[in-house]
Amino acid sequence: MAVTKLLQLLPRRHKIAIGIVGGLMGLLLLLPDEAKHTSQASRAPQAEQPAAAPASRVEQEQMPANTREVSITVASGDSLSTIFSRLGLPSSLLHEMDLLGEPADSLKKIHPGEQITLVYDADDRFSALLYPVDVAQTLEIRQTPQGLQSNILTSELEQRIQHAQAEVSSNFWNAAAGAGLSPTQILHLAAMFAWDLDFALDIRAGDRFAVLFERSYKEGEPVADGHILAAEFVNQERVYQAVRHTDGNYYSPEGRAMRKSFLRAPVNFTHISSNFNPRRLHPVTGQIRAHNGIDYAARTGTPVMAAGNGVVVDSGYNQFNGNYVVIRHDGTYLTKYLHLHKRMVKRGQRVKQEEQIGTVGATGRVTGPHLHYEFLVNGVHKDPKTVILPHAPVLPGAELAKFKPQAQRLLAMLTRESSTMLVSNRAQPE
Repeated sequence: MAVTKLLQLLPRRHKIAIGIVGGLMGLLLLLPDEAKHTSQASRAPQAEQPAAAPASRVEQEQMPANTREVSITVASGDSLSTIFSRLGLPSSLLHEMDLLGEPADSLKKIHPGEQITLVYDADDRFSALLYPVDVAQTLEIRQTPQGLQSNILTSELEQRIQHAQAEVSSNFWNAAAGAGLSPTQILHLAAMFAWDLDFALDIRAGDRFAVLFERSYKEGEPVADGHILAAEFVNQERVYQAVRHTDGNYYSPEGRAMRKSFLRAPVNFTHISSNFNPRRLHPVTGQIRAHNGIDYAARTGTPVMAAGNGVVVDSGYNQFNGNYVVIRHDGTYLTKYLHLHKRMVKRGQRVKQEEQIGTVGATGRVTGPHLHYEFLVNGVHKDPKTVILPHAPVLPGAELAKFKPQAQRLLAMLTRESSTMLVSNRAQPE
């Protein structure tokens, strides 16, 4: 009762405040125990919480890494040392990489145009290096608690058979490039038929060709071209076909080797300035003299190859022929190479077909740089582009039995793809 009388004597605003506080305390008494503890904990000083358990290995790998990558294109004259120096990486890191051995040793042979990727961690410290060894393999050097570690990451490549075809209008090279063939593929295609066709002389507008070749894909993107599997070349309506065998060589559909005793031309992709002519007007003397060979006009320094296996019976210089080389292939065949800039073989030396014996020049009595090439059969000059050459060998029985079904399958595919493309091209509006 004393408390009640005391409250009545207090000012009105004090009575309101006391009523509010009392109401709040009553509500607090009605709350569950868990809520009370929570409320008390929120007002109490924060106690030290136990450390959270580390995330699992899988969870850590799925988290996005806070890293940055720097891709470097190797320039001419670059080494890993000069690249590290430009980027401010310590020489001690390079030394550690040198001690890794294989496969990290591939970094000692980097080439212009290649890519090197450096990975830095969240603190901008070196974390990893990635270097593509080839289209399927990538060298990885990674910083670990135990130091640098290297390994090879391998990607699966998908192999697809591709088709290309074209008709020659101006020259073979442009036609092949327009069909989507790479420079390497163009040279390879010409090399397949080099024993039957002189690509500097025989190719005409209207000639056509078709090719089946392998192409490697990585994650759906083309990354590399593989072997030519089969090809057909129609030169002045004469058909030549070649198919790759399991031994890596090319054969006709009948199993006869494309590689023969002699190349049709001892130089690649040059133009002819003068054909075989027994009554040619000499450009220097103005006299009518037999031109017992073919002149291949080409830049000074263009490689000249031996047309076939043989022995160098003469290698010298005179005022008419300039630097020259003569090769005897057997008791029947002899070839001569005149006006060379450099001779790269000596008398008595044995040479192999396609071995370089010199370079195109303008030595002797000439009006410009070119190779004069002669072909003699039993001492008689023959036109190198039309002379009948020895037949190539045929695959032996067991190999021929394996080769023929494969050749038929590939050539049938080549014909089918060519016909489909021809129909498709005709259907397109001009």
